[in-house]
Amino acid sequence: MGLFRTFIVMRMKGVRSLREMTRLLDTDPRLRKLCLIKKDEKGYTRSVLSRFIRKVGEDNLNKIIEEKVIKLLKNNATRDFDAVFDASFIKAWSTRHPTDSQKGYSDTDARVGRAGRMFALGYKLHLSIDAKSMLPLANVFASANQNEKKHSLTLVEKTRRILSKSKAKIRSVIADSQYSDQKL
Repeated sequence: MGLFRTFIVMRMKGVRSLREMTRLLDTDPRLRKLCLIKKDEKGYTRSVLSRFIRKVGEDNLNKIIEEKVIKLLKNNATRDFDAVFDASFIKAWSTRHPTDSQKGYSDTDARVGRAGRMFALGYKLHLSIDAKSMLPLANVFASANQNEKKHSLTLVEKTRRILSKSKAKIRSVIADSQYSDQKL
């Protein structure tokens, strides 16, 4: 149960890596309490977290997190939500391929994309968040070279689906100009 809570907290706080999560579990007492780690216990290690992801599977983990988000939304009295869309860059732990500098070598799905003012090898995590409670509603994980427009409709549909399961709806979508699309 504590591991499930850890991954839900990772998603809600926007933690970008297992390394960052293990560091936070060692230093943040509120986070330790949320993840059911007692005062004298050590936090979960990266290997434990990565093994958990591998054993549960990415799809099952996403279903579990989605189920918990829906449960939290059902407990919320609000029925209309303002969804805020944004993307954040996640660095890939790989080097560039020797023959194709746009791809990763050990991580073949990673691509070179904009990371702030520079370009780096990695991914983009596109999030839909409730503006009031800061609760993540939906996410799309893509390679860094893909534009936000490509994922805007998917993000809206995922957000709408999760909100409809909790008997709520989207009032408005707030996003930067990169998410603007004729279809949206």
